[in-house]
Amino acid sequence: MKQHEDLFAQIRRLKKERNAVILAHYYQDPDIQDVADYIGDSLGLSQEAAKTNADVIVFAGVHFMAETAKILNPTKTVLLPDLEAGCSLADSCPAPLFREFKKKYPGHVVVSYVNCSAAVKAESDYICTSSNAVKIVNSIPKDQPILFAPDKNLGRYVMQQTGREMVLWPGACVVHETFSEKKLVQLQVEHPDAVVIAHPECEEPILKHAAFIGSTTALLNFSLKNPAKKFIVVTESGILHQMQKAAPEKIFIPAPPNANCACNECPYMRRNTLEKIAQCLETMQPEIRLPEDLRLRALVPVQRMLELSA
Repeated sequence: MKQHEDLFAQIRRLKKERNAVILAHYYQDPDIQDVADYIGDSLGLSQEAAKTNADVIVFAGVHFMAETAKILNPTKTVLLPDLEAGCSLADSCPAPLFREFKKKYPGHVVVSYVNCSAAVKAESDYICTSSNAVKIVNSIPKDQPILFAPDKNLGRYVMQQTGREMVLWPGACVVHETFSEKKLVQLQVEHPDAVVIAHPECEEPILKHAAFIGSTTALLNFSLKNPAKKFIVVTESGILHQMQKAAPEKIFIPAPPNANCACNECPYMRRNTLEKIAQCLETMQPEIRLPEDLRLRALVPVQRMLELSA
């Protein structure tokens, strides 16, 4: 415990010295969430990155999130505690292959989920998050064909919600595809009074059991406002920390993965640690840098997202 207290104190000191802000995703370890200046989902983190007055942004998340912060803040120093904190979904859509895929669908508007590289963002017309994907697709004229990347599960969910046909890039999140319908049903039998809430990145058989589907922030807000006292949460288990802090009288049960492992934890998100956050503030490395022409091309669809989400 004392080591963690020392790290908290060291991080607080370095943040003040560097005029730094720590932005953390809900899927980070609880200790990191507790030291962060702002905790949120991809949309909230993008909005916070766009308005921060800090000179240094430490992004306790994964690579595409830090890239998005740099896209929005070219003059600020953006640090990612561990450069290996990637994303299976972003990795499933390499920019060169995506460019070739786009060529097959001329005239299509490209809507890309924020969980993609800066290079794929630069190939897109709109960026979206799970919080605003339905709203953004609904904003596009009905006669305009749409290509949606890289998450096929979120894309399918958006199609159902909007009634729009879309061409889907066949990508998926390794965490959200690992949940077992059989184990979820067993859990429902064991806890018949529990409300199932799920992230739209999950596969369709899982979503059919959910009383509510939404982004991590939406799941958190629903669990606080709903009168139920018990919830089965089908997303990365890091969000349970904020749920439990906000509603200590309620019970939150993480949905089980298919295998007997901690597969409902994102291995990339969990690469960040308090030690790495302190070290990156000390050394000001690893720093996220982007070529200016790439940043400017990626900025256009990101700004469209923020404008439509205001």
